[in-house]
Amino acid sequence: MDNLRFRALEYAMNRPHRSVQFPDQKASEYFGELTFNRAAMREFLTEEAYNQVMNSIEKGEKIDRRIADQVAAGIKAWAMSKGATHYTHWFLPLTGATAEKHDAFVDPVEGGKGIEKFRGSELTQQEPDASSFPSGGIRSTFEARGYTAWDPTSPAFIMDRTLCIPTVFVSYTGEALDFKTPLLKAIYAIDKAATDVCQYFDKNITKVFSTLGWEQEYFLVDSALYLARPDLVLTGRTLFGHSSAKDQQLEDHYFGTIPQRVLAFMQEFELEAHRLGIPVKTRHNEVAPNQFECAPVFEEVNLSIDHNQLMMHLLDKVAKRHDFTVLLHEKPFGGVNGSGKHNNWSLATNTKENLLSPGKTPKDNIRFLTFLVNILKAVQTHADLIRAIIASPGNEYRLGANEAPPAIISVFIGAQLTQMLDAIEKADKQVTINTETANGLLKNLPKIPEILLDNTDRNRTSPFAFTGNKFEFRAVGSSQTCAPPMIVLNLIVADQLIKFKKEVDALIAKKIQKDTALLQVIRKYIKESKKIRFEGNNYSNEWVKEAAKRGLSNHKSTPDALKAFITKPSIELFEQNVVLTKRELEARHEIHLEHYTKKLQIESRVLGDLAGNHIIPVAIRYQNTLIENVKGLKQVLDLKTYGKLSQNQMETITEISEHVDKIKTFVNEMIEARKIANRIEHAEPKAYAYSDKIKPYFEKIRYHVDKLELLIDDELWPLPKYRELLFTR
Repeated sequence: MDNLRFRALEYAMNRPHRSVQFPDQKASEYFGELTFNRAAMREFLTEEAYNQVMNSIEKGEKIDRRIADQVAAGIKAWAMSKGATHYTHWFLPLTGATAEKHDAFVDPVEGGKGIEKFRGSELTQQEPDASSFPSGGIRSTFEARGYTAWDPTSPAFIMDRTLCIPTVFVSYTGEALDFKTPLLKAIYAIDKAATDVCQYFDKNITKVFSTLGWEQEYFLVDSALYLARPDLVLTGRTLFGHSSAKDQQLEDHYFGTIPQRVLAFMQEFELEAHRLGIPVKTRHNEVAPNQFECAPVFEEVNLSIDHNQLMMHLLDKVAKRHDFTVLLHEKPFGGVNGSGKHNNWSLATNTKENLLSPGKTPKDNIRFLTFLVNILKAVQTHADLIRAIIASPGNEYRLGANEAPPAIISVFIGAQLTQMLDAIEKADKQVTINTETANGLLKNLPKIPEILLDNTDRNRTSPFAFTGNKFEFRAVGSSQTCAPPMIVLNLIVADQLIKFKKEVDALIAKKIQKDTALLQVIRKYIKESKKIRFEGNNYSNEWVKEAAKRGLSNHKSTPDALKAFITKPSIELFEQNVVLTKRELEARHEIHLEHYTKKLQIESRVLGDLAGNHIIPVAIRYQNTLIENVKGLKQVLDLKTYGKLSQNQMETITEISEHVDKIKTFVNEMIEARKIANRIEHAEPKAYAYSDKIKPYFEKIRYHVDKLELLIDDELWPLPKYRELLFTR
């Protein structure tokens, strides 16, 4: 049988497995060797250049042009010592991927020779075409000039003999065309706001860092099988596919023994990641078959995001060497768990403290409660904006699918902290604090006990859960960049801390003792944010009803969720904290809508093509075989026997006809709806047309195709099945 599916299966089952060549070193000896880290800077930079770069990283001071030339000379010498021949400004445009344009170090000189050059101006700034990236109308085709500018806080690195310099990307008129620019502004905002609040408790705290530890989930599929599925190639997910008889129901894959071929891939990926300074620490099997996860140690948020972007590239690059394809789509397979990217976020200080670590003294616990309650209040105030930044075509298939947090934003803090906040809320209205006593008891309040790490169970159904010394933002999609969630999270908490400080200072100005003022505002925020806290099962229908009673929004569709970007409160939030302007927010809203529409448009086209050119012809071919069989039975059997034996065949023939008819009808209706939607000019109504009028056909068509998969001869079925995609190693 000349069937692409079977040829792909033969390749997948018979290909030799690649072995990994390990270096004759400990991981600690080659960790970060391809990054221009502090050790490399000390070796290749002058003392003056090193000090200026460090002041830029730690204090935000600008590097002058003269020093930039020295840094460029040093970084070029280091890169060439590692075999680099080219350099590029590496940035994060609004596509959600990374971008780079490579230039050679070598320049021609007199006599037909060449010399390697790299100037400070080339290090600090370049001019990529700004009209060819998504801009939401900020840039027209004829307005092409844009700028990339060096970000010294994220170390340069070498990838495939190219020096990659992390940069921001802005338009000629100054608007941000990337994720890093607003991220750096949000990081500055949380630093200042949190440091100001920390001054209530410890004058030695002069800087606050937001930290991030991501957990990246992904699927691996044999490359031959992947290429035999046009839907996977073009959309990242399977548009058709009946569930395998066995998938994840036995719960035997999670944390199971890693298959040998997969382990070899993981080992080589980790080797490359460690050389690039990505502190990958954890690897394991995930819940669904052929689903896996990797996770690093916490890092400062800007560096962590760059590392996640680089890591996604590495996963794809290394997987190809092992004849795998990495699937980062949030829901590549129906009926089994999709993939997320859990963002574990916290706040650290220059005094090496974690502001979300509960303390061992009442004073430390008041500080902890201050930040905890302000975060709760920030999430309650900006829940719709948090929902908006995780809205995407892929995540729309995953959120709320009894495997991932729902579209309702809530916070889990655990039983002990819930009891504590409830006790504070119910205490007397007037509170005084005796700071002179040995144990610093709160008068008229239950004693704040020592709060231990991991003081509660984990709630894996919560979109935003406190997990001991950090918050785990579980609703982020696996293919998404971490930047938007971190921009919004840092920004809303910074804005809330600013409001908190104003309220506390106003009470102190009225001669109310500082700790009493702190607790009064904390109690107010506990009451105001109470509706956002939920300790139960977020997957349940009961929670959907309860959330509605509480007035919490449930934006299930991406176009609905994205509206939060351009509400008056969101615009004020971003503009007052100098992170994004109204024009930049409207542009991003437009970009997200256009991206959503284009994704569904592609899925619709692929679905129609597969149904019409792959599935229906095979169904008709098999149906004709059955018809010929029935005709043959009639010729050789007596009428009574023929009637009994032909009944099942006739039922199958009829069933195939019914499914084919439904598929063809729905595909034609979908195409007509698409034609109408494509005539809509404005992004928002067009996105709604695709969401409301076209997307519903996807499941209708899939249902009948999946039924045909069970009816048609296995040797005829053209697409690799789930049992092959999920279980072929």
